[in-house]
Amino acid sequence: MMPVRSWGRLSAEPHQVTFLNDPSRVSAHMAASALPGIAHGMGRSYGDVCLNPHGALWVTTGLDHLIAFDEETGVLTCEAGVLLKDIQRLMIPRGWILPVTPGTQLATVGGAIANDVHSKNHHALGTFGDHVAGLTLLRTDGTEIQCGPDHQADWFAATVGGLGLTGVIVKADIRLRRVSGPWLETETIAYHNLDAFFALADGSEAGWEHTVSWIDCMSGARGRGLFMRGNPVSIAHRPSPTPRKRAMPVEPPVSLVNGLSLRAFNTAYYNLKRWQAGWALTHYEPFFYPLDGLLDWNRMYGPKGFYQYQCVVSRAAGKDAVSAMLREIARSGEGSFLAVLKTFGNREAPGLLSFARPGVTLALDFPNNGEATHRLFARLDAIVREAGGRLYPAKDARMPKDLFERGYPRLGDFLKFRDPGISSGLSRRLMGS
Repeated sequence: MMPVRSWGRLSAEPHQVTFLNDPSRVSAHMAASALPGIAHGMGRSYGDVCLNPHGALWVTTGLDHLIAFDEETGVLTCEAGVLLKDIQRLMIPRGWILPVTPGTQLATVGGAIANDVHSKNHHALGTFGDHVAGLTLLRTDGTEIQCGPDHQADWFAATVGGLGLTGVIVKADIRLRRVSGPWLETETIAYHNLDAFFALADGSEAGWEHTVSWIDCMSGARGRGLFMRGNPVSIAHRPSPTPRKRAMPVEPPVSLVNGLSLRAFNTAYYNLKRWQAGWALTHYEPFFYPLDGLLDWNRMYGPKGFYQYQCVVSRAAGKDAVSAMLREIARSGEGSFLAVLKTFGNREAPGLLSFARPGVTLALDFPNNGEATHRLFARLDAIVREAGGRLYPAKDARMPKDLFERGYPRLGDFLKFRDPGISSGLSRRLMGS
């Protein structure tokens, strides 16, 4: 047994850890576990979806081989522990790119499928699961299931976004897309209220592949922020920048995100970026993965860790719900440097428990201030509940069970595919086992 924590660093509870590195031995390792287990990649989920306190943890990062690539179709076959970063850095110079990636490329393919991650281009290309052509799933009873959108589609729909609870993904076929290079033409626009944000989001969908917004969570209901949009662009003979390795060197004794720092930082950041706004040529890594430039940035929240709260509500309820949440956050004095507001396109996700759906999504980090933070979350939950929205399990560590059940109406269909030998902290909180 050894202590393991997720990215939110809220706890470090004991797990029986097994490192997987041979696909032919995965079933044997699972069968040898006396305790229920869960697959664990890089641990970049914020809460307990990737944890199994006092149970087995099957670490997949050793399953990191690229198996085959079809130059005609763009289908990459790889093991589930391959990092998104390694695919991007290998394939982009060859003219191919992952169509959808989350806000970090330090995640595994298996984790991206299990959480059906989304990016800044949902309106154009959907979620990660929309580009999975097939996968191999191992159940704890030794059964191997080959599934995809066109074969064993019910198993595929349960596993994409299925939070790792249908089995262990060991291999996947991913459809890459052609790209002219690592550069994007980008534009940053300051906005002063939510009406302006929605006008920019609506006006950008037709002509821009990537859209996202940083929002000043301390600005109250008006919601000022910075809207960023980008398109891939072909640039000849321009060297890619050399990545600078920076890290949060130590864990401070208290959170650096607090009432003294937050308002000053958000005001300074908004004004600086407002004056720098406009057109730019941007490399894909700082545009897609700005936080990856600072390793161990989660340490800034101190020894108590932090929560991320990400919700999605319908477009009809979006303005009122986001305005109400921003009002509550500003009133509480809690808040985040890292607040993201964006819209999802009008398309259905491939998984029974996929998070992304048509509407608007707000994501914020909050230092763990105990009961004060949970009181704020209760007020935010009430707003999301009234708006008919849902929270993102990949980011969650404390969602109420009733909000999960109301937010995911296909939960009953999903439960038929659960592997009884698999369990997680999240599944026990929200599904009972």
